[in-house]
Amino acid sequence: MGLVHGNHLPDGQGEAQHGTVIFTHEQTAGKGQRGKNWVSEKDSNIALSVLLNPYPLSILDQFKLSICMAVSVYEFLFKYVGDETSIKWPNDLYWRDRKAGGILIENVVSSGKSEAGHWRWSVVGVGININQTIFPVEIPHAVSVKQIAGKDFPTVELAKELCSVIDKNYRELINGKFESFFNIYQANLYKKHEKVKLKKDNRVFETVIKGVSETGQLITQHSMEERFEVGEVVWIG
Repeated sequence: MGLVHGNHLPDGQGEAQHGTVIFTHEQTAGKGQRGKNWVSEKDSNIALSVLLNPYPLSILDQFKLSICMAVSVYEFLFKYVGDETSIKWPNDLYWRDRKAGGILIENVVSSGKSEAGHWRWSVVGVGININQTIFPVEIPHAVSVKQIAGKDFPTVELAKELCSVIDKNYRELINGKFESFFNIYQANLYKKHEKVKLKKDNRVFETVIKGVSETGQLITQHSMEERFEVGEVVWIG
């Protein structure tokens, strides 16, 4: 995977290339989950997008890719901030109860008659707080690697290291090693076996996180077992 500095895919190369990585030094309107913005202080953090051709994965394997990417960022963060790192469903990265990073995957699927449903590309956006120490008031629970480790880090070098982890794990995923990533994801799931408060539509309820299904549903248990699709519930606490 090659790192490209800028905000757009490189021009003049014909069709976009699998493995292209766009590294952004400053991000003021990045996209997060549920339409939220991801703001990154200039030259302080990792904000990158990875372009992947998902073949031979099928359109039914989208959550497998999501799990692989979440585990990749988890492994990277674990090296620098230790074993209080976890993955908050579906693909945010937490240290203790504070958000250190997030992933947003956008998929390009063919709609033409001859290729309807063909999964053409995935753009994996990754944001990780590295050296930033002051965050907007609307995101009070953010944390950076610097705040945890107590020192500055070279963001570009760390981005290259992260790309190496993503590349290695993606190759393993397409070679059929999903189960190992799924097990790591489950073992390090945020608030697993703990009571949390969720909101679905106008309903707010307490439940215990049991795990995640292989198709990406959050599995919870209160008076009964319930499963929720990505975007169906919001974490309240």
